[in-house]
Amino acid sequence: MSAPHASVPAAAPASPPAAVSFAEAFRFWLKLGFIGFGGPAGQIAIMHAELVEQRRWISEQRFLHALNYCMLLPGPEAQQLATYIGWLLHRTWGGIVAGVLFVLPSLFILITLSWVYLRFGDVPVVAGIFYGIKPAVTALVLHAAHRIGTRALKNGWMWGIAAASFIAIFAFDAPFPAIVVAAALIGHFGARRWPQVFALGGGHGNVKTGYGPALIDDHTPTPPHARFTRSGLATVLAVGLGLWLLAFGALLLAHGWQGTLTQMGWFFTKAALLTFGGAYAVLPYVYQGAVETHQWVTGPQMIDGLALGETTPGPLIMVVAFVGFVGGWAKQILGPDALFMGGALAATVVTFFTFLPSFIFILAGGPLVEATHGKLGFTAPLSAITAAVVGVILNLALFFAYHVLWPQGFGGRFDALSAAIGVAAAVALFRFKVGVLPLLGGCAAVGLAATRLVPLLQ
Repeated sequence: MSAPHASVPAAAPASPPAAVSFAEAFRFWLKLGFIGFGGPAGQIAIMHAELVEQRRWISEQRFLHALNYCMLLPGPEAQQLATYIGWLLHRTWGGIVAGVLFVLPSLFILITLSWVYLRFGDVPVVAGIFYGIKPAVTALVLHAAHRIGTRALKNGWMWGIAAASFIAIFAFDAPFPAIVVAAALIGHFGARRWPQVFALGGGHGNVKTGYGPALIDDHTPTPPHARFTRSGLATVLAVGLGLWLLAFGALLLAHGWQGTLTQMGWFFTKAALLTFGGAYAVLPYVYQGAVETHQWVTGPQMIDGLALGETTPGPLIMVVAFVGFVGGWAKQILGPDALFMGGALAATVVTFFTFLPSFIFILAGGPLVEATHGKLGFTAPLSAITAAVVGVILNLALFFAYHVLWPQGFGGRFDALSAAIGVAAAVALFRFKVGVLPLLGGCAAVGLAATRLVPLLQ
């Protein structure tokens, strides 16, 4: 993990901080929901700086132990990490509050921005802004492939898996779930013969000391509520599955199997179980379902939605809320006179089904993790999946580039200005390490200026 480290006092505190009240924790999780920019790396860095270095609610070893578990799971690891720490501090409701507040602000913000996008997207000023943002998004996806690749492609086997996944999805349009399953099987069986090839490795940096004793320190006994029991596991699984059945059953009764909301609930439940590698990894699957199969959004709208997701706090996978809003609006699920309410309802439904599995994973698996303390196994399938994800994301970058550089298809004109913006954005990311928000802001300004200037020159 790359975390910005706060200055460590010359003499670290000798005693742990006082117990954290539920109200104090609530205020922090709410704050995190509004400042969690920068994707998972930025959000994990914020939590590390706040919870490990400054507040000392949890030690670094316990923090990284929880993070390693979250990295093994499908779903947004930063949101799961917040849920885990909230659960460790204040039992089940602490985890639920931490996880919900991590997502809720971005849901409200994205619903608002999605409405502005659909209502005013044809306004020249808004169109100009998105004209500049789209090439930047292409560069961001390419940068994500590079970032994950530098961590995952440690040997020839991993490069081969990445190449095979790219060919499978690019040349043969293989479904993303099939690629994930194939990669997991390769990792599982390959590790039996060549364990060193599929070792996860890397971690998140060396454990640093010097912050002083933490409330939940390296050797703090596991609190009673976090100890594993069969009855506790059965309760969490029963409640989680019951909530899913209740929500999905209500949609099925109200709208039928072919109803838009029912199909969204079913599709994003599957997506939630396949998000190994983060939001960029599941975007190809969301594209296949939302664009090609169900026609909830168009290809260009998908690019715009990713841009909106990049500019809001919360996990990047919240781009699914944009997909839900646009799909609910386009399908007029509540009728032509209630487009906003239909979109907002669809965005909420999509968010619920996307994040419910994450809560179940943490509340059910947390006690098992607390019983292991660094002895997690079964990482070989994850290593292979992560390598395959690199090839899938590279294919996504090419897909975005095609729509940006040839907006009318290969038979149309090549958009040289978009290409120039995209190259400049890539240089800013790869060479100068520019942050996401400054990058998108700068490209939006260039796009707006260019689209307003071109008509004046004609």
